Amino acid sequence: MFNKENRGNTLHGILLITLFSFAAFYIAEIPFVKSLSFSPLIVGIILGMLYANSLRNHLPETWVPGIKFCTKQILRAGIVLYGFRLTLTQVAAVGLPAVIIDTIIVVGTIFLGIWLGRVLNMDKETSLMTATGSAICGAAAVLGAEPVVKCEGHKTAIAVSTVVIFGTISMFLYPILYRAGMLDALGDTGVAIYTGSTLHEVAHVAGAGNAMDPTDTLGIAGTATITKMIRVMMLAPVLVVMGLVLSKKSGKTQGGKQEKRKITIPWFAFGFIGIICLNTLLQTALGVESVKEIPLNGAIEYLDTFMLTMAMTALGTDTSLDKFKQAGAKPFVLAGLLYIWLVGGGYLLTKYLVPVLM
Repeated sequence: MFNKENRGNTLHGILLITLFSFAAFYIAEIPFVKSLSFSPLIVGIILGMLYANSLRNHLPETWVPGIKFCTKQILRAGIVLYGFRLTLTQVAAVGLPAVIIDTIIVVGTIFLGIWLGRVLNMDKETSLMTATGSAICGAAAVLGAEPVVKCEGHKTAIAVSTVVIFGTISMFLYPILYRAGMLDALGDTGVAIYTGSTLHEVAHVAGAGNAMDPTDTLGIAGTATITKMIRVMMLAPVLVVMGLVLSKKSGKTQGGKQEKRKITIPWFAFGFIGIICLNTLLQTALGVESVKEIPLNGAIEYLDTFMLTMAMTALGTDTSLDKFKQAGAKPFVLAGLLYIWLVGGGYLLTKYLVPVLM
């Protein structure tokens, strides 16, 4: 990819995605876009898709390796650096109820998504990616699963689109339900755990939490975010298990014998865990209350967001409307059914389990 002959062309592809990513950061700061809690990642994939359906055919094919580099190497490095946002201390801060409900939501959503995918006669990759995004942390989870599942770029983009749509709906729906008194049975802690364990993106949880409890006087906004971060931590073990399970699936047959797929070990997932442990040690050693107070944390988080935006933008450039038409409505039907489970099932789990576990 970076050999002497095509190094320049590869760098041109990376530069193209970098410029789009800078534009995504700028657009994400526009007040209207910011009010929707659209992160640069989401803006990036939209820009990439707009490019894919307009000027993509004019892109020199020699630049494609640079774009692929953004969807692979830069993506994995971004997932590893994502660990700087988390610490093990956050788990202890919320306690057992959030951990157990998060676990049930993550495992239940993935298995339900796989089963519903079969019922809907969907391809396994799209159903698994959609279920993973709904189960854990939206776009970041889909991006993390992509190197393990090894699906086509447009399938990743479709999965991201579904979780963004339904996550955005929830960000506005939950505060409405809260103000209407429909979540009163959960209590303040229950509302926070319910929000953090069922909304898709970290940005969605932050948006909904702040809308319900702007000053965090009730502890809803803070507890919801921590509950969500515990859910994000589950990305690493899920990817490891996913890699092991997929490796056991039989591959092509040769001479009547079935061959097992090569085991895909997501090493970046172990890097993600390692960074979380390092961050915890730094927080303890420095005696700070929040990861935001750890030196250079803000700069690293900004760099990480930029790298993930590059990956999302690169994926968007490979996603034309024709590929959406080819996928049909099934991915959105699947995401909708999973959404019903998250909203309804998550409410019942929180209502009956939190009082018992507190």
